[in-house]
Amino acid sequence: MGTFVGHIVPGLALTLLGLWHTVNTIISYFLKGPSNFTIRFWYPFNSPVSKLKHLELIFILSFSVWAILMQVIDFPLFQFSLKLHNLEHATMFLHLVIFAAFTLCAELIHSLHILSGVVGILVASVFCQELFLLHFHSADHVGLEGHYHWLLQLIVFASVMAALAATCFRTSLPAALVLSISVVFQGCWFMNMGFMLWVPRFVPKGCIVHFVEGTGDSMLGAVTCETSEADFRARALANLQFSWILSGILIFTGCTCLKFAGKCIPRELSIEYEQLQSRGADIPVAMNDFKEAYP
Repeated sequence: MGTFVGHIVPGLALTLLGLWHTVNTIISYFLKGPSNFTIRFWYPFNSPVSKLKHLELIFILSFSVWAILMQVIDFPLFQFSLKLHNLEHATMFLHLVIFAAFTLCAELIHSLHILSGVVGILVASVFCQELFLLHFHSADHVGLEGHYHWLLQLIVFASVMAALAATCFRTSLPAALVLSISVVFQGCWFMNMGFMLWVPRFVPKGCIVHFVEGTGDSMLGAVTCETSEADFRARALANLQFSWILSGILIFTGCTCLKFAGKCIPRELSIEYEQLQSRGADIPVAMNDFKEAYP
């Protein structure tokens, strides 16, 4: 993951997964209504092909296995590369494999509803282990790179708390939305780190990226700033990027909520409207009976 591609590819996958959950959570909430809404840790892919129902879980499982192989196997030599930082990255994806595999098995045996609490714990463990391994990473992230990783830890911490809240409070829309938004935020921040720390033209003014040869054809990079003023400016720019990316995600989430709130009528209001209609239909009948009784 210490390369440009190693940040862009997982970041894009997390962003798409988070957006998928955000939109589906909002749709589910407005269709079912507050009283019938229940948090889901995965959403089926509705299509004419029934085999694609578990596409999300299959995607998470296959992508995580592929990511683990990319970390522990040195391509194109096809030799095991058991470097410490690679094992740490692979371990992060290992917990995703555990979550996806368990959830898929529970779904196939039709026991997901009973085991939903266990699934929630596994989701929380994914982010807990990610935060743990990021905080105690063997690679010494210092300077500007360290600041970007420290901001990443804030996002992962939000994911941990949201996952625990979603597990304990299964009908909470805020918990579900924060969890989905934090996943989108993680993905966007990964991609932002890829550009800002590995593409020379995006490196902040006064800072330089130094490339060293990694395993295979990969190039590892490290950003150093020439002066303390340049380092301070680069960190401030990272803080602004953090805020701007979050603002963009919140704008998207808010617009999506407004869009579906206008189109979907909550189930409770729909039932009340039907009851009022049925009562209105009974009034003329009652009046006719009254006239017949007193001509």
